[in-house]
Amino acid sequence: MTATVPPVPSENPIPDPAGRVELPPGVALTDSRFVNDDLLPVPLARRRWTTYNFTALWVGMAHNIPSWLLASGLVALGMDWKQAVFTIALANVIVLAPMLLTGHAGPKYGIPFPVLARASFGLRGANLPAMIRAGVACAWFGIQTWIGGQGIFVLLGKLFGGWAEASRVGGQPWTLWVCFVLFWALELAIIHRGMETLRRFENWAAPFVIVGALVLLAWIAGKAGGLGPLLDQPSQLGWGADFWPVFFPSLMGMIAFWSTLSLNIPDFTRFGAGQRAQVWGQTLGLPTTMTLFALLSVFVTSGSQAVYGAPLWDPVALAAKTDNVFGLLFALVTVLVATISVNIAANVVSPAYDLANLAPRLISFRTGALITGVVGVLIMPWKLTETPELYIFTWLGLVGGLLGTVAGILIADYWLVRRTALDLPDLYRPGGRYWYTSGWNLRAVAAFLAGGVLAVGGSHSAPGKGPFPQDGLFPFLKPLADYGWAVGLAASLTVYVALMAGRRRTPPDRP
Repeated sequence: MTATVPPVPSENPIPDPAGRVELPPGVALTDSRFVNDDLLPVPLARRRWTTYNFTALWVGMAHNIPSWLLASGLVALGMDWKQAVFTIALANVIVLAPMLLTGHAGPKYGIPFPVLARASFGLRGANLPAMIRAGVACAWFGIQTWIGGQGIFVLLGKLFGGWAEASRVGGQPWTLWVCFVLFWALELAIIHRGMETLRRFENWAAPFVIVGALVLLAWIAGKAGGLGPLLDQPSQLGWGADFWPVFFPSLMGMIAFWSTLSLNIPDFTRFGAGQRAQVWGQTLGLPTTMTLFALLSVFVTSGSQAVYGAPLWDPVALAAKTDNVFGLLFALVTVLVATISVNIAANVVSPAYDLANLAPRLISFRTGALITGVVGVLIMPWKLTETPELYIFTWLGLVGGLLGTVAGILIADYWLVRRTALDLPDLYRPGGRYWYTSGWNLRAVAAFLAGGVLAVGGSHSAPGKGPFPQDGLFPFLKPLADYGWAVGLAASLTVYVALMAGRRRTPPDRP
């Protein structure tokens, strides 16, 4: 698809009093290899997301079954509830920093993540980080859809009975596959209506899910006559030598939980009314909501142990304990809303833009969303969540290392090399200042390789617990493996700044 702006003589960027920039009216962007309507900067008139919209976005994304289960995964590894909540809270404060830094380009220039990546990687090279991020998001989409489908299966089975005894296909009851497919189709139907529909959906989904979680807490507290047994359970690790080898990889895993969003947050902030809206909205929405949700998870599980004699970390399994039809229906709707809210926002919007960037002429935002849905099924998400070791250490750790590496390059380029000044038209046309070597900035590729090897080269698994060698892919890098996200970010940032220091920028980017 070719997108054009009617030509007039000037190519000067058009800022507004809030410092936002839109395309100069004199620019004609006609190269369909790099332009379509979904990738063009959002006009100032359409940048109207407020602080509440961004806060609601994060509340809707954070309140979902996998984030509820994060605390349980850490407790399963030996932490007590205080250690688990502390780890989750600290991780989300840390990951907020790169989100705010990369999110800055959204309201200022109205561009999505893959277009921002062109400044550092080149117009063609931007497909490298975009496809990595798209692959991760597709996998997350599959995981969330599978978990949501399971929730529907359990609750409908409780309502109608006999679902679990249905004949099996591929090792699972056929009724579970039906729930999975129907849930998948519902998600894609919503995103097909576009970003404005997503904004409206998040606005009412966020408070609804909070109410649902509080209702679950009130219900279990009432049955338990108070909370307490699980809160009194001591840590199996203590705070000494046994704790830290589990804490650091777990912290990196919790950071990796939102590491995709630390890259693609411009996909949302490009609709922001200004920097204040995205900064306050994210600050109020992310760390507070994730910490609150971890606490709710612990308190509700504590009550379940008091009532049923064993901790039930899965909120769907807990809700299925009730025989109240209204309660089951309310739980079913809450699971639907919570999972759709996070999955569409976090895992469909991002790869849809990334795939559109890969082939703008052929792939629109909606086509990219459909491809995401198909790939999310093909990766067989049920395999990735089988054990805490595979989920937290292998999957989240590996993902976090690679995405931290990309984040380091983006932050270095936008803040340290260019001082937030971009030439907006050149982000869309070959031969400009971001063309580098045939569309690739080889310095960015070198920084990515250096950071990526350091971040994930030491990945290791305990015998029988994962896909990596016990001594690591590269044994001498094994000591770095527990700090993959931080190592990748710091290493790529440092290498990129050093390599770009020798490159003379003429003429300078325009603010």
